[in-house]
Amino acid sequence: MDPLRTSHSGPRKKRPRQTGASVSSTPHDIRFRDLVLFILEKKMGTTRRSFLMELARRKGFRVENELSDSVTHIVAENNSGSDVLEWLQVQNIKASSQLELLDISWLIECMRAGRPVETTGKHQLVSVRRADSAHSNPDPQRIPAHAVRKISQYACQRRTTLDNHNHVFTDAFEVLAENYEFRENEGCYLIFMRAASVLKSLPFTISSMKDIEGIPCLGDKVKCIIEEIIEDGESSEVKAVLNDERYKSFKLFTSVFGVGLKTSERWFRMGFRSLSKIRSDKSLKFTHMQKAGFLYYEDLVSCVTRAEAEAVSLLVKEAVWAFLPDAFVTMTGGFRRGKKIGHDVDFLITSPEATEEEEQQLLHKVTNLWQKKGLLLYCDLVESTFEKLKIPSRKVDALDHFQKCFLILKLDHQRVDSDKASQQDGKTWKAIRVDLVMCPYERRAFALLGWTGSPQFERDLRRFATHERKMVLDNHALYDKTKRIFLKAESEEEIFAHLGLDYIEPWERNA
Repeated sequence: MDPLRTSHSGPRKKRPRQTGASVSSTPHDIRFRDLVLFILEKKMGTTRRSFLMELARRKGFRVENELSDSVTHIVAENNSGSDVLEWLQVQNIKASSQLELLDISWLIECMRAGRPVETTGKHQLVSVRRADSAHSNPDPQRIPAHAVRKISQYACQRRTTLDNHNHVFTDAFEVLAENYEFRENEGCYLIFMRAASVLKSLPFTISSMKDIEGIPCLGDKVKCIIEEIIEDGESSEVKAVLNDERYKSFKLFTSVFGVGLKTSERWFRMGFRSLSKIRSDKSLKFTHMQKAGFLYYEDLVSCVTRAEAEAVSLLVKEAVWAFLPDAFVTMTGGFRRGKKIGHDVDFLITSPEATEEEEQQLLHKVTNLWQKKGLLLYCDLVESTFEKLKIPSRKVDALDHFQKCFLILKLDHQRVDSDKASQQDGKTWKAIRVDLVMCPYERRAFALLGWTGSPQFERDLRRFATHERKMVLDNHALYDKTKRIFLKAESEEEIFAHLGLDYIEPWERNA
């Protein structure tokens, strides 16, 4: 099923495990006979394992379907050395000193080079000593940093779920980053965002300064904050920011839909410190977007729940399919990454059969339909400026050029929970922020990847493409500067493969 039809609804069912002789289903010439590889399925999954096995065989490597005495290298993903040793013990297989336990990054580098590369410390899986028995599950909060394999400076090479073990540090960094963003100090903003991002990916809780040895993106300024929090339980710098009048005012002002840094700066310099004073001042003029932001403020600042997002999804699909029955409608953003709450709901719309004119007219028709039904509270439709042959933007935070709508929709409580219909003093609906993006079908993989986020993941993915692969990536395309060609992709997996990266699932991109 095309990933654009539905968002992830649960773990994929595993196919029956193959049995029998250790032979490839398709014969390939073996170029490197001294190496015999076995790819461990644990934490990887059948589909990905099969894909990597076939790819490695095409490159001339000998890959066994089953583990045997002839295997020289076991390759694993998201497993520590002791995880692999425990798996071998369960299989009643003793690991010999000749058997190398390697991370998948080694095989990726081999396939990229077209030959076996030297195994270094970053490739070798280190066995982790545990206080509990060999067969018990590890407590991720007890694993020290030095037991974890080398951590990449790029978020696109780290798996970051919503299971954050270091909230006390990441929350502090995000406050500092936000303050620097309000002051338009991009350098310091990025320092703290990258630090928060890398700590979110750690499978353990930092409890001492020794735990952060060797972890990238943690400069002296960041380490000072960490040390102070470890010793005192809080950061004096963060405490000062939270009490700073300018920070508090900017945070309040920018919570209004349509209000950015320039407007916040102007209001602050004019002496405003509360929204009630701003609303009541007759000398101020507001944009159409800001008027809507104030009008529906209480609804818009409250979080959108997963149930509300799903209800909006049905509303969007009903409207889109009324005009383009074959269209794919995918919820993107934080909800695709597994979040339970958010501030808005984003959707990517694309159709394999639609003409260019039908694509251009769809959002107009959908919003007109909602207008007639009394569901459209605000609409800002931006027409497409997309050019097929344009090379991707070199800016890591560049916006895309697809046609899009920034909306506020009226969501009836009965669509979410019929019991709420009579609550809230007779108000039977909630204003919800919704973004719709219409994208050409052949660009769907790039748009889906870009609109899924997180922002830091996307920023690092584009940075990685430029600095490590001499490629340029954005929401429209991937361009190889060395070969001077656009690289096509039917799925997100293909984009990762073009970049020589392990595929990272959407719920592992919460960087």
